[in-house]
Amino acid sequence: MNTKPSLDGSSDFVKNEEAREIPPMRNYLWLTMFTCFCPAWPINIVALVFSVLAQKSYTHEDYDGSRRLGRKALHLGIASFVIGAVIITAYIIIHFTTHEV
Repeated sequence: MNTKPSLDGSSDFVKNEEAREIPPMRNYLWLTMFTCFCPAWPINIVALVFSVLAQKSYTHEDYDGSRRLGRKALHLGIASFVIGAVIITAYIIIHFTTHEV
């Protein structure tokens, strides 16, 4: 295999250890923004903060930190959605089952 040297003298051949594939960014921003409409506000605000921090870590090429923060954002977003659904369901049940006489 013939490789041409580049203008600055370095070869274009990259070792396997240096070639690191960049993982996709998973900050779940869409989920955390959606859960901000649920009535579990302290939890979904924290999920939104973790999502933004995951995006910031990804731009600073801290892929492990970004994955960890994104996973926390996902878990808090799911918890916020479930808690919000329970609160809305309880409110609807109480509202339509109580009768004023």
